[in-house]
Amino acid sequence: MKEEAVTRGAADVFKWWLFMAAGQRMRQYADQSIQRYRTSLAANPILAKSTLFTKLFDAGKEGLSDEQIRAEALGYIVAGSDTTANTLSYLVWSVCRHEEVKQTLLKELQELPEDFHDEHLKALPYLQQVIEETLRLYSAAPAAISREVPQAGADLAKFRIRRGVTVTTQAYSLYRDRVIFPEPEKFDPMRWATPTPEMKHAFMAFGGGSRVFLGMHLARMGFRLATARFFHAFPHASRSNLEGMTDKDMVPRIYFLLAPRGKRCLIDI
Repeated sequence: MKEEAVTRGAADVFKWWLFMAAGQRMRQYADQSIQRYRTSLAANPILAKSTLFTKLFDAGKEGLSDEQIRAEALGYIVAGSDTTANTLSYLVWSVCRHEEVKQTLLKELQELPEDFHDEHLKALPYLQQVIEETLRLYSAAPAAISREVPQAGADLAKFRIRRGVTVTTQAYSLYRDRVIFPEPEKFDPMRWATPTPEMKHAFMAFGGGSRVFLGMHLARMGFRLATARFFHAFPHASRSNLEGMTDKDMVPRIYFLLAPRGKRCLIDI
């Protein structure tokens, strides 16, 4: 089927068909989950597990419809699940790949109390630098995102952009600009110890301006806690070669969201 699609020049259509089919499965799963939760809530409101959407279900006619709740749920899955998982996979792999980075991070984590929480982690500069460098090299959504020029047109960097023009920006090549990030392919958390104004201006892992990602602070908290918990528990973690795993499996592929080519990340602990 794929060969026929390529022969007929329909390869791109075939990819979008797969994408749309996946979206349909996700919507069906969301509908089933909503119905299960409604049934559980009706049977025993006290024992029903509280979720992000519990108050929405309790709102009655003044709340959101099931279709709106489904849309919100899908947004959480796409924006907050795969993105976090992929970013943390690359973070752990990158730290394990660079022994000096790992030892520096472990030394900083040794200062934490046994019952540490996020407020302790905010005070650890190298942990934050590791996260920033991971977001630079392996930003979860580095592909082009389009924006439509206003009807009145717009001026940008001394250029006049006419109305009706679609403008796109993407982070992948921007983060590999040698002028802004020397040795751009090198995983170097120390570059964020003293970031230049140009680095700060170019960094848009969570977007920017009025459209900045609303879950940015929650995501950063998750990165801090997951990284600290993992390396605190597994200080001897290293890259695995089980099942033929190599660094080639971690070559980034962009399916709108960035993910490892091998669709796996194996770590020995």
